[in-house]
Amino acid sequence: MRRLAAVVVLPVLGACATGPESNPQDPFEPFNRGVHEFNEVLDVTLIKPVATLYVKTAPDPVRTGVSNFFGNLGDLWSFVNATLQLRPREAAENILRFNVNTVFGLGGLLDIASEMGIERTRVDFGQTLGRWGVPSGPYLVLPFLGPSSVRDAAGRGIETRGDLVMGIDHIPTRNSLYGLRLIDTRANLLRATSMLEGAALDKYSFTRDFYLQRRQNQIDDIIDSGFGIGNRSWDTNSKD
Repeated sequence: MRRLAAVVVLPVLGACATGPESNPQDPFEPFNRGVHEFNEVLDVTLIKPVATLYVKTAPDPVRTGVSNFFGNLGDLWSFVNATLQLRPREAAENILRFNVNTVFGLGGLLDIASEMGIERTRVDFGQTLGRWGVPSGPYLVLPFLGPSSVRDAAGRGIETRGDLVMGIDHIPTRNSLYGLRLIDTRANLLRATSMLEGAALDKYSFTRDFYLQRRQNQIDDIIDSGFGIGNRSWDTNSKD
């Protein structure tokens, strides 16, 4: 799916019209709004109904186990990025979380590490690039994946190579896990998106401005924290 997104995005960017009235951070706005509408239609007609059915039919322990499993895989990639960002505490905590939950948590289905008080800090490769001075570049909406930027889109491409799910040779199993992860992610966002739909006059502009501001805050906090000793307030996925 991520490869398909790249195939769709890259040829079209060169053809995007930019005008003097465009947002400086969003020179591809006509294209981005088109992709945003495509994603919205896909979400309303397919992804959201499936996620809603999943929440209604799957028992809470099952859904928690699924979220824990994919969260555990994310901890490993967060360890890699924390290491690249020279953040030894976060790197140590994330690799410890991964090892504890993989060994004692039935492959990550149980979040034993959180019960032990080992904190999770979500960091991705887009943040790592920003930590070392790579500019964000223009705002970009990716098919299927949603809000991003040129830098973050490049980071997603690199993260794909480090995705443990991608390493599964059995294609039906791999695709099933991709689909399950998508539905689990969407299910966890049902309440937030319902609030957004009720509050935002222009959902596209609201999402863009929120995404760009949040990403810049994340990068600023990483840089301000120096070599790994800093606050975690920017990380909405971190547990206090």
